[in-house]
Order: sequence, then structure tokens, then C-alpha cells
Amino acid sequence: MSSLVINNYTLKHFNINAKPIMEQYLHMIEIDLSDYTFAGNYIWLSNATGFYTIVNDTFCLFIMSSGVLTMLLPPLGKQDKIYDAIIECFEIMNKHNENKRYSKIEYVHEEILEGFVDYLEEGTEIFEKLKDFVIEKKLVDYIYKTDDLIELKGNPYKVKRNEINRFRTVYPNHRLELFNNELHGKKVVELFNKWVQDRTIHMPKEDAEVFLDGIYFERFAIKRLLNDYDNLDVIGLVIYIDDELKGFTVGEKISDKVASVIIEKTDFEILGCAQFIFREFVKILKERYNSEYINVGDDMGFENLKKVKMSYRPDKLIPKYTIYQK
Repeated sequence: MSSLVINNYTLKHFNINAKPIMEQYLHMIEIDLSDYTFAGNYIWLSNATGFYTIVNDTFCLFIMSSGVLTMLLPPLGKQDKIYDAIIECFEIMNKHNENKRYSKIEYVHEEILEGFVDYLEEGTEIFEKLKDFVIEKKLVDYIYKTDDLIELKGNPYKVKRNEINRFRTVYPNHRLELFNNELHGKKVVELFNKWVQDRTIHMPKEDAEVFLDGIYFERFAIKRLLNDYDNLDVIGLVIYIDDELKGFTVGEKISDKVASVIIEKTDFEILGCAQFIFREFVKILKERYNSEYINVGDDMGFENLKKVKMSYRPDKLIPKYTIYQK
């Protein structure tokens, strides 16, 4: 399916060619959520098909999953254009979907949400529209001060420092290399497969089935990342021990002050490897982008992942909302 035509809008297939168009509109806003980048969306679109169009001079990213059309982000562009575009985008979704309750806009930043609510409340006629929408707080992005993650000062980071020191003592022959797809791509896939196997080997069967369902999306994301790595404006790091690749991570610049870690995987058998490569990668992100903050995304609702991200003492948590229709 290459395009859709709905309400006189042509929704084009969201592929690598959409990158300069989306980034043109991303430059009009200053939002530090990890979801507001081309690479982040392109990589993680898996079983859903992405489409985009321009509505009221805003970039609108839709996804089609099981025949239902929704929006992965709110319209992107200048503030005075966004709120009319939100209303129009719901009309586009409603035209396609069997029931308007299927229509929704995900990953809405609180600034856009507040502006939309204010917009709806202006005047009696528009105020009536507000009752037609449901707003639900979803996940939060974890954002840290870059220097906190590098220096790991104080008692709260004592465990992290110990893990890193133990890793450096046990594996003095480790080495770090900036990711090169030609040199490292195949080894990254092998490490990911080992990571999946190690995670599932001791899991109860029912937990393993749920885990593997989620892994399908991550496997697809890694393959897409590797296929288009050189065109995505991302940066990666790998770690070797005894000439075997034991960890990799990839990130990008979100804004002038914020960089993000998109994905990270390490060998479970190498204690301290995850903590070590994370700190070293943060150093690279600071050097490359002069980033004051690091966004590591959300926890996807997983309690264990939440504990790990909270253990690094985030400086702020930025909530993300979904707008539904009643």
C-alpha cells in the first residue's frame, strides 16, 4: 500500500524519503520527548504501516494497524497551526475508521495538550467540542543531567560506580568502537539473538510467550536501524571483550540541549557491561552534541525497566498523553 486518499488528503507511505520533510517541521518546535524525531519513529514502526500528509501546514504522521488509522504523534509545526490541524486529523481518521472511538492521537507533549485545551475553551461554540474528547496520561520519558550520568557522584550512584569498577577490573581487555554498520552490523544481530535466548531460558512459559511477542517489534527495529543506519543521523557505540562484541547502543540528538539513547543491548553474562557502556556512550553524546541532558525514553510500562531508569535518578519526568474521542 503506497498511499491513501481520505477527505481529499493524500497520505503518503512513511519511508526514508519522508525524513527531510518531517525534520523541516520538527525544527519549528522545541520538544525534548524521545518520540519527536524521524529516526525514533522510523525505526520503531514495525507491524504498523506509517503514512504522512500535510494538514494546515503541519506534518501529520498516521499509522495503520489492523485496518485502524491513528496518529503516532500530534501534528508538527508552528503553534498557531497545530490546533486546527488536530481537529482536521480527527476528521481524517473518523472518515476511515468504522467507529470514531478508534481514532486517537498518541505521544502528545503537555505543552501541545495545554494549548489544545485552551483552544477548545475559547468561545461557547468551541467549548462544546471539549466534551467530545478524552485525555489520558500514558507513559513518561526519563531525562537526566548529562554530567550526573558521567560523574556518578554521591551515595545514590555508589552501586553504579561499583559495577563499573568491577567490570573494568575483570575485563581489562575491553575496547570501545564507534558503530560501523559494515564492521559491526552482523555481530549486533548475533548479540541480540543471544540476548533474547538468555532472557527466555529461565522464564516461565507464559511469561516467555508475552516477552517474545514484544521482541518481534524490537527485532524489526534493529533490522531497520541497520538497513538505514547511514541515512538516519544517529550515532552508535559497541564494546568488545576478547574480540567478541558484547554490547551496543545507538542514540541521536533531539534538540539543542537534549540527546537520546534509542536502544542498548549487552550480554547478560558480562556483569557491569550495561552500566559501563551507558556511561561511556553518554560521554560521546555530550562530546558530539554538547547535550546538557540525556533522554532514555519511557519504560513501556514494565516495572523492572522503571526501576532501572529510576535508579539513575532522573532530573525530570516528562509525561506523554493520548487524545481520544468519546
